[in-house]
Amino acid sequence: MAEHGGTKAILAALGANLAIAVLKFVAFVLTMSSSMLAEAIHSVADSGNQLLLLLGGKRAKRAASPEHPFGYGRERYIYAFIVSIVLFSVGGLFALYESAEKFQHPHAIEGGFWWVPLAVLLGAVVAESFSFRTAIHESNPLRGGQSWIKFIRNAKQPELPVILLEDFGALLGLVFALFGVSLTLLTGNGLWDAAGTGMIGLLLVGIAVVLAVETKSLLLGESATKEDNARITAAIESDGTRIIHLKTMHLGPEELLVAAKISVGAADTGQAIAKAIDDAELRIRTAVPIARVIYLEPDVERVQV
Repeated sequence: MAEHGGTKAILAALGANLAIAVLKFVAFVLTMSSSMLAEAIHSVADSGNQLLLLLGGKRAKRAASPEHPFGYGRERYIYAFIVSIVLFSVGGLFALYESAEKFQHPHAIEGGFWWVPLAVLLGAVVAESFSFRTAIHESNPLRGGQSWIKFIRNAKQPELPVILLEDFGALLGLVFALFGVSLTLLTGNGLWDAAGTGMIGLLLVGIAVVLAVETKSLLLGESATKEDNARITAAIESDGTRIIHLKTMHLGPEELLVAAKISVGAADTGQAIAKAIDDAELRIRTAVPIARVIYLEPDVERVQV
């Protein structure tokens, strides 16, 4: 987790969101701005999400047991999926509800602290930018030459895509909040504040849907990447062995199950077959170190008539 799960990015996001949430709540109390309340709830939801990711990473480290012989690596996927639900329900739906309420009963920003929400939002942009920068820095070694969209779609480590999307959503949400608050201050019309709140809600719901779709795929069991599948195939076939069929599945972000049926000669002895399998397993682990669970089944290839 510390090496590959983006712990540094999670902790940076957690620290930023906790501090920002407090400031946003203070700004809401002083001004009664719905955009500020939506942003405060957004930061609270994000903080809870980061705690869930850390908890999932810790629980995933548990050793395999008789009840769970393949270990607990998928706990990280489960908690990432929970994060998408929390972001949808707590962040997105609350903001949409608050927006609808303020559209029905609009009011200008109250009190003499008109400058407070602007100062808090601008400070939040700085803090979120630092968190987003950390997430980008942590993701780049794993991303390689992929585009950011492709990285989020293909990543087997759920934490970094979650943090990237959360931080991106937080920055865009702050822009929406600045839009709503600024126009409300300029015009005295609370409908702009309600509009900013609604935009934040729609943004969070959209991000939550993307996260839910991607983590659901991981929960169902994704195969190895095309590159790793190619390396495994090459490793098995490097001594002339032919693969009848090959299946792979991630048991966790850094643990891969490899199952293959390979052809052997009809006259091969049991000892020769066992040695060929042992050698193939060694080559697979050398080529793809995360291939930790390997099952190779020998079979005599039959000629179809």
